[in-house]
Amino acid sequence: MKPALQLKLSQQLRLTPQLQQSIRLLQLSTLELNQEIERIVQDNPLLEVYEEWNTATVDNNTFESPLAPNAEEFNNDASAEETAPLNDAVAEDSFDSGSEWPQENISAANDYDDNDRDSLQLPAKPLSLREHLNFQTSLSQISEQQKNLVRLLIDSLDEDGYLLQDLGELLEMLPEELEIDLTDLENALGCLQHFDPAGIGARNLKECLVLQLKALPGEVCHREQAIKVVQEYLEILASHDFIQIKRLLECDDQSLRAIQKLITHLNPKPGAQFNSHNERYIVPDITVTKKAGTWIASLNQAAIPRLNINHLYANILKQEHHSERGLINQLNEAKWLIKNIQQRSSTILKVASVIVERQQQFFEHGDVAMRPLVLREIAEVLNLHESTVSRVTTQKFMYTPRGIFELKYFFGSHVATDSGGACSATAIRALIKQLVQEENPRKPLSDNKISSILEQQGIVVARRTIAKYRESLQIPAANLRKSI
Repeated sequence: MKPALQLKLSQQLRLTPQLQQSIRLLQLSTLELNQEIERIVQDNPLLEVYEEWNTATVDNNTFESPLAPNAEEFNNDASAEETAPLNDAVAEDSFDSGSEWPQENISAANDYDDNDRDSLQLPAKPLSLREHLNFQTSLSQISEQQKNLVRLLIDSLDEDGYLLQDLGELLEMLPEELEIDLTDLENALGCLQHFDPAGIGARNLKECLVLQLKALPGEVCHREQAIKVVQEYLEILASHDFIQIKRLLECDDQSLRAIQKLITHLNPKPGAQFNSHNERYIVPDITVTKKAGTWIASLNQAAIPRLNINHLYANILKQEHHSERGLINQLNEAKWLIKNIQQRSSTILKVASVIVERQQQFFEHGDVAMRPLVLREIAEVLNLHESTVSRVTTQKFMYTPRGIFELKYFFGSHVATDSGGACSATAIRALIKQLVQEENPRKPLSDNKISSILEQQGIVVARRTIAKYRESLQIPAANLRKSI
């Protein structure tokens, strides 16, 4: 074959960096967005977080975020911004280098330095399970050798406070010259099991519950019977076979009810209370209020990042005729970021407004009035792609009088009704939960019975669907809900 040249005309879709940034910011939660902005602000000196105490030194003609007070809108033509002269890209000089810092700001800063800085304190770190037990070990009236063995056992506990490693295996790990036998380890374990919290150092669930029952005051009624149930009949109690337990214990319903209450109030994981987990805080993006009989969505202004262009650096760029191109690019990047954040807030508000409009009955009557809703319905109304609506509703939260909900909570599949309509899966879950709460605890409703009750209300749901919804609500089966 001979080499040849040929022309080919084709179209190819490429995402600009600005569009990529807009998509990335849209799918971030509020907390993740603030972290991303903090990182960008550190890298870009022309971008700063809007602070109200600094408004006295900023003129309205400087570049400010559209989300900040007295903000101006940027030019939508990105190509014009990139090709415009530097003097046109930078705002008019609003910073007088010879002017003095406002006296009120100086006094406020001095007050902060003198008073507030000394009052800042770090929160105390909570004690871990190991620290709590080691502290009790140091106060125990036992020999130093026993204390060392107890510390060895403490290091072998899991996060729930259980000793899952066999004592014989621990004994093999110890040097022979210490002359420690299995009895020494058992005595050390007995000492550990008398520490707080009760049930610590247990080797299984039964031992954990028995240790807690023995730690109760002596005047507690039915304690010995409860210990016998845990040691011998715990599986029968878990299956709610109360008739067999009453026959084995030779007791009446009132006594068995007291025994069951005594056992169910024990803590199966005594060490879990010392596990320190970082709390996850939710910042709602949308607030829902009722005005003139209609529920309306609005942006949570406290959750919107407030950014503007650093007027000092912008004025320096304006005064320098041969500024570095890198600083000009950083100025354009700062403007694009502010614009993308505004676009993100606008898109979230549009989607939330349509959701609130479709789910008016939910805000009036709760979950039982939730109507079926899918992403495609919102996308068609707003002329957006379903993937965009999915990004908007992920990790975005709405504050309502009924609680804080993720936007995805308002979407759900539908189940047909006898009248030809549709019922939301969320509404069906709410109905199942309501029926279980109102059932007779001696004769709980089976999945078939719940399906029949819903069918009488015109909602046709199969038994398997009822079971799936019940499990998603973490509601046990009928035989496990039965009580005395």
